[in-house]
Amino acid sequence: MKKHEIITVDIVENASPIKSIAYHEGKKIMIEGGWAGERANVFITKNRGERAEAVIREVLVKTPFETEGPCPHFGRCGGCATGGITYFKQLEVKRDYVLGLFKKASIPYNGFEGIIPSPATEGYRNKMEFSFGNEVKDGPLTLGMHERGLHHNIVTVKDCMISPKDYRTILAAVEKFFTDSGTPFYNKITRSGYLRHLVIRCSVRRGELMINLVTTTDGTMDEKAFTEMLLSLPLEYSIAGIIHTYTDSFADAVKAQKMEILYGNDYITEEICGLSFKITPFSFFQTNTLAAEKLYEKVKEYVGDCRNKTIFDLYCGTGTIAQIVSNDSEMVYGIEIVEEAVEAAIDNAAKNGIKNCNFIAGDVFEKVSRLPQADVIILDPPRAGVGPKAIERVIAFNPGIFVYVSCKPQSLINDLNSFLNAGYKIDKMCLIDMFPNTEHVETVVLLSRK
Repeated sequence: MKKHEIITVDIVENASPIKSIAYHEGKKIMIEGGWAGERANVFITKNRGERAEAVIREVLVKTPFETEGPCPHFGRCGGCATGGITYFKQLEVKRDYVLGLFKKASIPYNGFEGIIPSPATEGYRNKMEFSFGNEVKDGPLTLGMHERGLHHNIVTVKDCMISPKDYRTILAAVEKFFTDSGTPFYNKITRSGYLRHLVIRCSVRRGELMINLVTTTDGTMDEKAFTEMLLSLPLEYSIAGIIHTYTDSFADAVKAQKMEILYGNDYITEEICGLSFKITPFSFFQTNTLAAEKLYEKVKEYVGDCRNKTIFDLYCGTGTIAQIVSNDSEMVYGIEIVEEAVEAAIDNAAKNGIKNCNFIAGDVFEKVSRLPQADVIILDPPRAGVGPKAIERVIAFNPGIFVYVSCKPQSLINDLNSFLNAGYKIDKMCLIDMFPNTEHVETVVLLSRK
């Protein structure tokens, strides 16, 4: 077996929802994609020591749980990695992956409660971030998602099945509008051009849409014609706001240097667990509203009796968890680094008539040491996890329980040893599938002092 050679292998297991394992001539091969039970031709990309890496060139024998996928873009679009297998199998693969990480790290746990499926597997995303570009070099303008394995290529996804129907209508109309006007997209290599992203958010319960066009300052557009075009579309939801965001940052992430409201408001309102939440363009809110409700109910269950207790909600976003667990508690303190999200959290609490929540803008590592003693600490960090420095300060509060909410299992595993070494144990654990047809899964862990 040599690098750049194509060989035939039988895939024997899944290392994760996006990687599989095969053996050839006694050597382990880690394969991008693939499912246990498949026979495939694979292209060797690396061959070092006792392990090789490969990508699939052709599947020769499929497994019984494989499907054609609900989305015509599956396989090319990088948005969905597990859309080619049955939903039941997706849940099984995610469960086995997370439990496998616990086993590999020798982390003991009690009370595993399984995986809670998403109430919806199609059209569930309340936020989609599309990119402008082209499918091939010097090709026509496209608006969609990055092609799998080819980050500079953008695939049109006008039939994306995890997006609501209105998003697909808007996507097609915006692409046509700028194609007809001949407006250039931003080229990340030459660092020139105008169009960058289209971000759409919606509130499921209120039926509101917020459309955010992101461009550089290097160009112009007919904002009036763009707004009128969007307002004329036959949509099921109503447009609450149209926003034009400017950024000249080299990073591909959407970061606002300046923002203009072209129509309506710069926010939408969502209702979840009986409370209302204002969602602004750059504030964090779970992307699957109905599954988020399942997640928050589980967090509240793990927190338990809140009477007369002081609770921290760290990495609190727009304050959803803080407000949901605030009933009967003495005080809830939320810390969030995004100032816009903190402003929304304060506004949300006031609208919901909640007076025992105190939201603080800043980094958890810097701000948490200024808080009083806590009885319960809820952690819902970004994908990178809490990190060793912040964990040390958080554990120093020595609360009765921690509830850790994680969107990246490996980061959770990396953080958990600090809690176990500090004398905590895992009482309960549950998975919630917030992201059907993708490799991602949410984990909720209840830790208590031994």
